[in-house]
Amino acid sequence: MVNHKNVKKMIKAIAKRTLINKMRKSKTRTAIRKLVDIIKSGNKENVTPAFRSAESNLHKCVSKGVIHKNTAARKISRLNAKVKALMTA
Repeated sequence: MVNHKNVKKMIKAIAKRTLINKMRKSKTRTAIRKLVDIIKSGNKENVTPAFRSAESNLHKCVSKGVIHKNTAARKISRLNAKVKALMTA
């Protein structure tokens, strides 16, 4: 068991931050999944707002330090390529 007050506080803070980060990651994964489903269905009207939502969520995760900026850039690039392929098809 911990003996210092600040360690107890940090354990609480870390648990809270971990929960928030999990929520952000989950929200981002859901947005990406929705975009991929829209792309698979071939719905051109709804693809742009879904892409904006996914991109926005990824950028928010980067700014909050949840995921690395290169990871977000790679995911956005791949999603953008899929969106462009759908729009030109």
